[in-house]
Amino acid sequence: MDPSLFPRRAEAMALEALSDTRVVVVNGARQVGKSTLASLIAAQADNARQLYLDDPAILAAAEEDPVAFVQHDGLLMIDEIQRTPQLLLPIKHEVDRHPRAGRFLLIGSARLLGLRDLPDALPGRTETIELWPLSQGEIDSAPDGFVDHVFTHGADVAMNPSPLRKPDYVDRALRGGYPEAVRRDPGRRRNRFFDSYITDLVTRDVRQISDIERPAEMRRLLSVIGARMGGLAVVQSIAGDVGLPRVTLSRYLDLLELIFVIKRIPAWSSNLTTRAISTPKLIVTDSGLGGRLIGMSTERARDVTAPIGPLLENFAIGEVARQLTWANESVQLFHYRDRDQIEVDMVLEHASGEVIGLEVKAAETVRGDDFRGLRHLADRLGARFRAGFVLYTGEQSLSFGERLRALPMSSLWTLGTTTQS
Repeated sequence: MDPSLFPRRAEAMALEALSDTRVVVVNGARQVGKSTLASLIAAQADNARQLYLDDPAILAAAEEDPVAFVQHDGLLMIDEIQRTPQLLLPIKHEVDRHPRAGRFLLIGSARLLGLRDLPDALPGRTETIELWPLSQGEIDSAPDGFVDHVFTHGADVAMNPSPLRKPDYVDRALRGGYPEAVRRDPGRRRNRFFDSYITDLVTRDVRQISDIERPAEMRRLLSVIGARMGGLAVVQSIAGDVGLPRVTLSRYLDLLELIFVIKRIPAWSSNLTTRAISTPKLIVTDSGLGGRLIGMSTERARDVTAPIGPLLENFAIGEVARQLTWANESVQLFHYRDRDQIEVDMVLEHASGEVIGLEVKAAETVRGDDFRGLRHLADRLGARFRAGFVLYTGEQSLSFGERLRALPMSSLWTLGTTTQS
């Protein structure tokens, strides 16, 4: 199957939003399948019209007469909306004059609220859906329901032994989720995709929304970020590695997050202790891109000194972050670390206050010490601590005491409504 045609969780979300919302925005990085998704959605609507602003003639028409451009009786899908933010005020006037649901589907490559000179045009009239690179569940047609499942069942989850082992997880992490990268053979052809992607990021995407004086600095920063993925985003330290002033480095990080290259996971404390640190954790949104940035390959991964742990941690956090965009439960993602070096890779906090802790281990075996951070949270949170899991590259689901369990990393995409529990 063509990876660009894999069913996306965002499709159902967008259709649901269009049923009661005037303007639906689909945002995401380049090459994640936004245009394909928009076309599929528009094909299911009556009297839909599709306009692509990467067509010079269509772009010229939008710039010449934006008021006439947005007039349409049915659903109007506009791709690459960030190219013409002057369309947003006419869209506001249209949806205010005719306030029915499903008027506009807007597709963008950068978060609209981050565009320069964007008017405060559409408050209260829109719903935004983030489209990430493909999840493992979307690629495998698996449930992708881990977050909802563990908040429902706590540590009382069960799954069949996983057929995957550490090399399989490394291969998945290096493949990433960009449809074009998934389609290509591993090795030289996939690497060419990632290299071109990095070039386009620096020469096109970033420069569309900001004046970058020296693109080489952004390339160097991307390499440093790759080497630090899964670690703390200590601005002063990164600035020193790249050779940039701290203010400039902060601006570059903001830009990379704006165009969905990185994501900063905020620190969590919930007033547990004054010793908790507040520095966010840094991930590359696509682990395949992250792997290419550090020159990782299947062959290099066989070396015992290869940094597989950070790669797989980045991979697992990315899968959870994707799920939070479609999970039924209202959950936020954090990480935890204190000055005593006690840490938990992921802290999922439910709107009710309940917490799930997740640790990621690249090993195929689990030890009791791997639960140190999770036990720390359990002791201090009491009843608020729903469960703690160590996600590892072995095959079995194993209990390690009350509310603590080791699970194969594949549980992130295989647990859900169609999985035994």
